Amino acid sequence: MSKKAIYALMIAILLPLTGYYLVKYYSTDAIHMPRKYFEPDSVIVSEKNGKTTTDTIWHKVRNIEFTNQLGKKLALDSLHNKLIVIDFFFTRCNSMCPRLAKSMKRLQDSYVKNDSIVQFISFSIDPAHDSVSNLRRFADRFGVNHDSWWMVTGNKKDIYDFAFNEMKASIADTTISPDFLHTDLFFLLDTNRIIRGLYHADDSMALKQLARDIPTLMLERDKTSPSILRDFIPILPIIFIAIGITILATILLSKKQKK
Repeated sequence: MSKKAIYALMIAILLPLTGYYLVKYYSTDAIHMPRKYFEPDSVIVSEKNGKTTTDTIWHKVRNIEFTNQLGKKLALDSLHNKLIVIDFFFTRCNSMCPRLAKSMKRLQDSYVKNDSIVQFISFSIDPAHDSVSNLRRFADRFGVNHDSWWMVTGNKKDIYDFAFNEMKASIADTTISPDFLHTDLFFLLDTNRIIRGLYHADDSMALKQLARDIPTLMLERDKTSPSILRDFIPILPIIFIAIGITILATILLSKKQKK
């Protein structure tokens, strides 16, 4: 094997290896994922083969069933691999609720071509009055897409328990009364139903951040079910080194045979 061929092989090995480490180094802080809100439910410390590992169990919002503006019986469990944006409103509200609806409509419009990645849900805090027909009229008033934005009603106790115990609304907004769940907050849940963001509907900067956080969270993958490529990438350096050793051994054997 000629010297030129050897140099070409070395370059072919070193360039991808160098590129891998450069990308790894400079991409570490390139994307800032929305943080997980609230304290974790628990922290599990375990030991295996002399190594101590810590697993943080973050608060996962439980399932809840409801009926939407089309009269369909639905649940959070039906939303597989979708981000969720939640707010709380009632149709007779003349203060913040119309502003909430307008802000949510702008968000929905911005994802009209990618409506499969995010579901918008508005929970009525006045289910006694907010029947399916009233929800439908309110939704049509704002021209919502009934598939990607559900305005839902259900049992009042279930909705309030869900808001305070699962969404932790009174922690997110300390001005909320236990008897009247009225807040201008949007809650962003990731695909594992962990709360990843709180945004005030009247804050234009917060809404812009929400619009950015939705696609950012879509880049995040479930670490409990990694892809083949994710398992493959960390061993790339080993593969390149093994190729280099193989080539070097081949060259040495070739020279030895010639001698």
